[in-house]
Amino acid sequence: MKATQRLHDLGQSLWLDHITRGLLASGTLQRYIDELSVTGLTSNPTIFDHAMKNSADYDDSIRRKVEEGKTGEALFFDVALEDLAEAADLFRSIHEHTDGVDGWVSLEVSPLLAHDTDKTISVAKELHAKAARPNLLIKIPGTREGLPAIEESIFAGVPVNVTLLFSREQYLAAAEAYMRGIERRIRADLSPDVGSVASVFVSRWDVAVADQVPDELRDRLAIAVAKRTYKTYRELLDSSRLQRAANAGARPQRLLWASTGTKDPKASDVIYIKALAAPFTVNTMPEATLQALAEHGEVGETLPPDGGDCEEVLAHFGKAGIDIDALAVRLQEEGAQSFIKSWNDLMDVISNKCAALAKAS
Repeated sequence: MKATQRLHDLGQSLWLDHITRGLLASGTLQRYIDELSVTGLTSNPTIFDHAMKNSADYDDSIRRKVEEGKTGEALFFDVALEDLAEAADLFRSIHEHTDGVDGWVSLEVSPLLAHDTDKTISVAKELHAKAARPNLLIKIPGTREGLPAIEESIFAGVPVNVTLLFSREQYLAAAEAYMRGIERRIRADLSPDVGSVASVFVSRWDVAVADQVPDELRDRLAIAVAKRTYKTYRELLDSSRLQRAANAGARPQRLLWASTGTKDPKASDVIYIKALAAPFTVNTMPEATLQALAEHGEVGETLPPDGGDCEEVLAHFGKAGIDIDALAVRLQEEGAQSFIKSWNDLMDVISNKCAALAKAS
């Protein structure tokens, strides 16, 4: 039995952090669903930037959108939704079979809105309505300005993937925003069954401190932070507040591990997959990581609900001069800036393709 199947049987959802038109047209995504237990998919500006830049697969769609008068962001979202609607349809049976727990795909609002609450709310509603798919999550960053947008979007019935979370504290703020939205729906006599995941980014922790810690601490910070976050997640699942919401028909926001591709060439290519196995969580992984897991991955012990040795390990990093709280803030800010850069690159790619296609016609 492949490790992908073992993880699935353990209760963890395997999502693919990748999408291209070629992946859909070739039947590869369907094969991953059938053979590698993939039950969902995530996307971000960087993924679409690379997909559109490195192939001609989108040229016909871009040409049609230009003829319709679309440009820039409007053109991108139309083209991206074509891919994500097709992917959502491939996962639709999983979504229905699991009663909405699994089978989701994700589309991110413009990263330029990371600090614009009102516009984020408006765009989230618009994109979800335009997709017209019940299993599409709108990705909203868990920044200070993003948190009220998350609450309002949940209250409006828009399923949300909270992105750019790095620490226990950032996760807690996102979970609180989700719960406020759900509790408002309950008070308004609306269905509280609105899907959501909270995406905690993993590997960037280890990249950030790789040159600042001794070898015995190498590649240990990300897993320790994840264990600390998982402990809090389990406590929330057991809380009376969440159980009261569940009695009214709500379902828990699931914890999702993001950025789980290995960046350290000396480390295992599935280090974060093996270490973060846990039921009722999601691990969204790059295509190469998914393939490595299927080929030679192993599933070890599941995450300890009490966080295991996380505090002891984090204390060692503190002694090595690493300020965990300050680094979490920095990583979130850098993540937002990275997505803005990818977004701007993506807009340039679309602009250049539009010009080249117009010139060739």
